[in-house]
Amino acid sequence: MSELVNETDLLPECPHCGKPLPLCICDSVTPIESRISLLILQHPQEQDRALGTARLAARHFKTAVVKIGLSWPSLAKALGRPVADPSRWAVLYLGSAKVEDLDTDAEIVAINRKGEAEPGQRAILSDIKGIVLLDGTWSQAKALWWRNAWMLKCQRVILGPKRPSRYGNLRKEPRRDGLSTIESAAMLLAGIEKRPDIAETLIGSFERMLARFREVQAKMPELAPKPKKKDYRRRRKG
Repeated sequence: MSELVNETDLLPECPHCGKPLPLCICDSVTPIESRISLLILQHPQEQDRALGTARLAARHFKTAVVKIGLSWPSLAKALGRPVADPSRWAVLYLGSAKVEDLDTDAEIVAINRKGEAEPGQRAILSDIKGIVLLDGTWSQAKALWWRNAWMLKCQRVILGPKRPSRYGNLRKEPRRDGLSTIESAAMLLAGIEKRPDIAETLIGSFERMLARFREVQAKMPELAPKPKKKDYRRRRKG
């Protein structure tokens, strides 16, 4: 039996954000000047073109880099340029760590290998020169984390957002602190640089993307299908 072709794969896509043209909002993207560099590593199986935000987030920054793959020899190889001190780069990886388990009200927390909050949070975060975001499902992000040992040379950070992802019912997250890539970029860059305007711009784009998705979903359900409900029950071997 031949494989069914996804209808979204037959439509022209935007060369910048990678979305089918009816879902593209690139014409409304506002450039942002940021002192912190942004590197987004996307798992090759992350194929949610309709609701994905990695390339949309990168569109806002001239020097942002998006790489698709499973592993790279070093931060410099992934970034495509020399990195003087990887320890001044932060990697967002939640894993089993949760801000709510730590004695802090901060939304951005630098942690050590044991999952404990690092002493001197303000000094650590203010010294960050770049951010690495892992784009994919929880299991895909875990695979990227474990396949790239060089990330241990960077500063691991986790997030404790005050509100859940704006995806809402469009995409269910297994944890309340699970955010989209563009929301994570907004929190980290705005928080570290003390610039709420960065968050406002990125979240504004995200909300326009979601509004466009819902609009297209109503007119072209085959292009923007409703999320499938996952069946978490174990299948019995027959």
